[in-house]
Amino acid sequence: MSNNPLMRPLFAAILVAVLQTAFLGYMIESRASILRNGVDVVLKTVPVDPRDLLRGDYVILSYDISTIPADKVTGGFPTEATDAQLSVRLEKQPDGFWGVAEASFGALAPREGSVIARSAPFYFYPASDSQQASLNVDYGIERYYVPEGEGKVLEEARNASALSVTARVDDDGRMQIRLIAVDGKPLYEEPLY
Repeated sequence: MSNNPLMRPLFAAILVAVLQTAFLGYMIESRASILRNGVDVVLKTVPVDPRDLLRGDYVILSYDISTIPADKVTGGFPTEATDAQLSVRLEKQPDGFWGVAEASFGALAPREGSVIARSAPFYFYPASDSQQASLNVDYGIERYYVPEGEGKVLEEARNASALSVTARVDDDGRMQIRLIAVDGKPLYEEPLY
């Protein structure tokens, strides 16, 4: 590099622009990779407290698979408070939706006819009694951004149990929303890139 004092700020600006572009590209490719290579699972949504229906331009979603009954957890619970993440085996149910078949604080082995999702990290507190009743977890798909003013249709469908979400799960258990349907009819669909 030359000793020209104008070159240093220019070089720094170019370096910052390249790093920002690389970071944005990584974020986009990470999401696109899940949508391109993952496995579809259809999830049943459940109503959310009406005071949190729409914040800005997104809809809050909750799923049946977000509540893990304690009897579905294999391998036991941590004995001390800790940062945790659950592996959750999803299997297709007779109604066409996917539900929790098994969960573990450790890894679950792949099994034909099932998909393994990973919860978002959470802080686990052991129950004061001998067993947990259930665990509530997130998967990173609890918000769906919509064009301004279009969230009301999704809110009403969600509260009437008519909203379904098809999420795509990749080999690492990460999930992305691929399709939102009302009464089985697609309303919003993400491109598969």
